[in-house]
Amino acid sequence: MKKQIFSLFLICIVLLIGCSKEETFENFFHTTMGKMHKGSKYYSYSLIHKEMNVVHENDAIAIFVENDQQEEKIFIAYFEKEKDKWNWRHTRGAQWDSPIKWSSMNQVPYIYSGAINDKSISEVYAGEKPAKIIEVKGDKRFWYAVSDVKDVQVKAIKSDGTQEIIEETDENWYKVDY
Repeated sequence: MKKQIFSLFLICIVLLIGCSKEETFENFFHTTMGKMHKGSKYYSYSLIHKEMNVVHENDAIAIFVENDQQEEKIFIAYFEKEKDKWNWRHTRGAQWDSPIKWSSMNQVPYIYSGAINDKSISEVYAGEKPAKIIEVKGDKRFWYAVSDVKDVQVKAIKSDGTQEIIEETDENWYKVDY
């Protein structure tokens, strides 16, 4: 009888452990965004891109667009998961109507990023790293590159093969602490 009770107890523990759900990155992201903007009347956002395990296992990048009553902004954010809990580490953002410029996160990992409004740009490099270019909507695109090197030169390559060095943006980029 004791063996049966002990066996039943072990089976219950195994089932409980198997049924416990770990929070997904997307659930964390949407829950956090909802909490931050709770009660905002004219606010919306869209997660347009995510990349998991960017620098190491259990980290992520999210690119999202925020809309409020006056304007639309695009953001890139870096996340890390520690002890089964997601943490929002760094965020940078910009408005679409700014000229082609870029910015970087000033902490490791160095994430270089920028909005692209010029259809002729086909590639972007942050130092030697080719950037990923994300189609957002219409002619709006966003690029980012992750590097372990600080202070790199950023260049755009146009469809006709010409190269252009892109100067870093000023502090018009939004730095956000979530």
